Amino acid sequence: MSDGMRGGFTSRIGIVLATAGSAVGLGNIWRFPYMTGVNGGAAFILIYCVCVLLLGIPGMVAEFVVGRSSQSNAARAYNKLAGSTPWRVIGYLGVLTSMIILGFYAVVAGWCLQYLWVSLSAQLKGNVGEVEAYFAAFSSNPWKPTLWALCFICLTHFVVARGVRDGIERASKLLMPTLLVLLLVLIVASCMLPGASRGIEFLFKPDFSKVTGTVVLEALGQAFFSLSLGTACLCTYASYFSRKTHLVNAAVQIALLDTFVAILAGLMIFPAAFSVGVSPNSGPSLIFITLPNVFHEAFGSVPVVGYVISVLFYALLSLAALTSTISMHEIGTAFFHEELHITRNQGAWIVTVLCGIIAVFCSLSNGVLAQLTIMGQGLLDFCDSLTANILLPLGAFLTSLFVGWYVPKKVVSDQITNWGETAQWSYRVFLFFVRFVCPLCIAVIFLHQLKVI
Repeated sequence: MSDGMRGGFTSRIGIVLATAGSAVGLGNIWRFPYMTGVNGGAAFILIYCVCVLLLGIPGMVAEFVVGRSSQSNAARAYNKLAGSTPWRVIGYLGVLTSMIILGFYAVVAGWCLQYLWVSLSAQLKGNVGEVEAYFAAFSSNPWKPTLWALCFICLTHFVVARGVRDGIERASKLLMPTLLVLLLVLIVASCMLPGASRGIEFLFKPDFSKVTGTVVLEALGQAFFSLSLGTACLCTYASYFSRKTHLVNAAVQIALLDTFVAILAGLMIFPAAFSVGVSPNSGPSLIFITLPNVFHEAFGSVPVVGYVISVLFYALLSLAALTSTISMHEIGTAFFHEELHITRNQGAWIVTVLCGIIAVFCSLSNGVLAQLTIMGQGLLDFCDSLTANILLPLGAFLTSLFVGWYVPKKVVSDQITNWGETAQWSYRVFLFFVRFVCPLCIAVIFLHQLKVI
């Protein structure tokens, strides 16, 4: 297949919603609000926004430059610009990383589908101990979570196999607005509860006394992971951008939407949690153990409302997970489709099967394969640690150096200024950040993830 026959996004809103969808995921809902609350509220949000400006937006634009200038899948994109030099490995690294992430992420996404199902059937009730016991029994079950994970990958396959316009863009235009509507409905319900103001204060009251070097590092890391840097999905999606797309503007809009959704998630979670006297934690335990009990207690006087809120919440989680898995799947699909010269559907099936195998082993690592460990970790935790601590920072770090120091300046300048449509100073500012600021920030994140600093 020639590059000229590739499909592409048909509208600016499609570009923003699809690319923002790749960034908006479960981490926005279970990590960002908690990080904000315990690290100074509005003070943390301000630091996070600075980190997005320093690292997030320049990092996104760097991947956009590679993708749009090459109009190819991630591996071929870097190959075109790198030639026979070692830089070409960055694209292959991105494809590998995305498939590992899709494999273990589908397991957690499958848990969301299970909880949506039990919410619909009104089975998700009880105190914290009972809900915790339910989650432990379900996640270690030898077949239920595995089947849900495979269902989620197949659902993702269905969207991606239909192509960029009829699959990814069309789904994003439906999923992202639906996600935002669900968020707003849940926020209204949460903020109407007695004592909800304490949760709002926890989220937004600035407390600069809590700001430390560690808090700044956490904000920097959150900006990095929340915007999907280092996964090659930004590069892949940018390969479908038109010449009219202003890369910097698109990156700013995507970062704003991603941050907006994360803050809205806090407005949904904390008022409800504080209304029943629960101090919310972070991670999977928040949404699979803490919040089911919060919904049960907060809306216990009107059970039908609690039922509806629980269903809407897990529908929201499932949509957030799906927008992310679609982008992960597309990276591998585009790679196999173009490099093996096979149909798009065949390429999608290769990704579905390979990631399905990873998902099966990761799911079983919580139960029957719990004794199978790598470096002292179960397979799911190992895949998470490998990608978050090593592969993602490495890919983003190399991309910054590649775009900043190796890619011809004219290529970068043309992409940033849209072939002279915008001022040249934007290129010079970008070049400074991608050469010096981004590599330094990513190196600091890498060392922090490894607990060196």
